[in-house]
Amino acid sequence: MRRPVFRNLFLASALLALTQLTMPTGAAAEARLALVIGQSAYRTVPELPNAANDAKGMTELLGNAGFTVTTASNLAQNDMRQAISDFAGKVSASGADTVALVFYAGHGLQIDGENYLVPVDLDPKREADIPLQGVRLNDLLNTLGALPTRARIFMLDACRNNPFPALSGAGHGLAIVDTKAGAPGSFISYSTSPGSEAEDGSGIDSPYTTAALTVAKQPNLPIEEVFKRIRVAVAQSTDGRQIPWESSSLTTDFKFFGGDSSGSQTALPGASSMALASGTRSLEDWRKDLQGKPAMVAYEIVITDDTVPAYQAYIELYAQDTRTPRLRTIVERRRQMLAWERATAINTRASFEAYLANWDNSDLAATARRLLLRVQNRNYVLPAAVAAAPAPVAVAMAPTCPCSTPTPPASPINPTIAPVIKKRVDDTPPKRKVVDTPPRPRRPPPDEVIYERAPPPDRGPPPEALGVGIGIGIGMGMGGRGGNYGGPGHGDGYRSRY
Repeated sequence: MRRPVFRNLFLASALLALTQLTMPTGAAAEARLALVIGQSAYRTVPELPNAANDAKGMTELLGNAGFTVTTASNLAQNDMRQAISDFAGKVSASGADTVALVFYAGHGLQIDGENYLVPVDLDPKREADIPLQGVRLNDLLNTLGALPTRARIFMLDACRNNPFPALSGAGHGLAIVDTKAGAPGSFISYSTSPGSEAEDGSGIDSPYTTAALTVAKQPNLPIEEVFKRIRVAVAQSTDGRQIPWESSSLTTDFKFFGGDSSGSQTALPGASSMALASGTRSLEDWRKDLQGKPAMVAYEIVITDDTVPAYQAYIELYAQDTRTPRLRTIVERRRQMLAWERATAINTRASFEAYLANWDNSDLAATARRLLLRVQNRNYVLPAAVAAAPAPVAVAMAPTCPCSTPTPPASPINPTIAPVIKKRVDDTPPKRKVVDTPPRPRRPPPDEVIYERAPPPDRGPPPEALGVGIGIGIGMGMGGRGGNYGGPGHGDGYRSRY
């Protein structure tokens, strides 16, 4: 009777060991929650058939990776906001050791430097309608960023072309979102580079989701490695027209699936461990690393790293390669989007003028001019030399009597950078404080002092001469300012001249 008991215990132990080998790494220690949104059935523009397929495929993948998945499709604005709120509630209730993942497939727009997810009921008549009818990406990021979690992962297959004819001034693709500027522990991935448009592809899924469904299944890959491989796969499948991009502030490791029994990994073609180090290396470092490598190998290395110094080194070393013009376009657009990120983050007249000085003919120039008009009367920046100069003592310490201390000249303002503000509240001069000064003792007049007395009526001077005398007397009595102040009826014929 004991043998069946031991046999059952052995089978249970074997099943438990097998389960532990196949379950995702960390799944037993962490909660995994995912929200998958697929926006396909838009009401005012053509449908996106593969967005629904993308959401279906990601739901299956994430479920196999140990996530509890909430799938929501074809959401109007209120429904999308509610879905995000409900998901945030689940994440909050799950505790601090939770990995929260959001996958979005559908249209995305950038308006005035802000990224928006597009509900299926969006029907804009002008760009100003988007903040009212769309869902800000930053609202999603901030909602989850405010919760204590182990990691937050955002996958956005949302950089397709703008289908709304009323939004002709909207920029292409999405603006850069730097996760390092927000709460730590976030990872965000775009299906293509900032400012670029993603393709729908020829299959049932988009090129980005197709690559993600394949690469993420590979065991024992850190999340950074997963998305580097996704970038290379998408670049290959689109002949370099689409290159995914990501930003990370993760503070912990994450893998979709645990390691296999051997723990082996298949390296990227030609990618050394040095090449996989993320964007801290200089242009000179990249020149040394790429020197002598075949063009195709070097190309995949720089695509994997996806930084401006890596691309620039390739352009210099492989100037005659057929892929070089494509990389020049990528570098130019990346620099432009970085400049746009700085301009919108600073959000001053000077920042937008600096952007327009270099990118006056870009697709974002009209937006930059509009934002420039919006802020030009709100703030300004003094020239660097003036801003850095210490305040004069006379300004820092107000004199007791304003008339006794010369007022320092006002700081010069460049009218091309800062507007002249005619009236400000603090420009009203303070009331003068009357100081009781003891009178000066009068000295006896010297012998040579001449007193001007009014002449007798029978020998008086003509009226015009009398006017001159009065003017001089008042002038001397007022401390030298009476030359422009004299007038009849205020004279004192006994004022001294000394």
